[in-house]
Amino acid sequence: MALPSGPTTASSEAEAALFELVDVYDRAYESAAAQLSLSAAQACVLGRLGESRGMGALAEELGCDASNITQIVTRLEALGLVTRAPNPADRRARLVARTPHGDEVNRRFEKAFTFARAAVGRLSGEEQDQLAALLRKALG
Repeated sequence: MALPSGPTTASSEAEAALFELVDVYDRAYESAAAQLSLSAAQACVLGRLGESRGMGALAEELGCDASNITQIVTRLEALGLVTRAPNPADRRARLVARTPHGDEVNRRFEKAFTFARAAVGRLSGEEQDQLAALLRKALG
């Protein structure tokens, strides 16, 4: 069960709608990952490996501790979805890359995670442009 993304009492209708959107998005993401026997965190990391990446860069991008990335990558590696190799620029660091099997699982995840496409698909082209502009503005 997903935890609420914000306070139970929103200060505005827009804030309430945003909290609801985040909660539904999170549940849909977790559900799509679970269909492939992945955690949401594993699906997230797998999706960010379109090209070989340093583990430190992944941790920084995701705003989490490097030890968390190490645990997630270890599990993905055990599933045959990623490989780790020394970074030629810094032999102390490791680069992570998806395997061909990891590419296939990531494609299946992207196909299974339909929430954003379905939600945006209910809007006209003009509404989609307005939503994109408003979200970018809200994000600063």
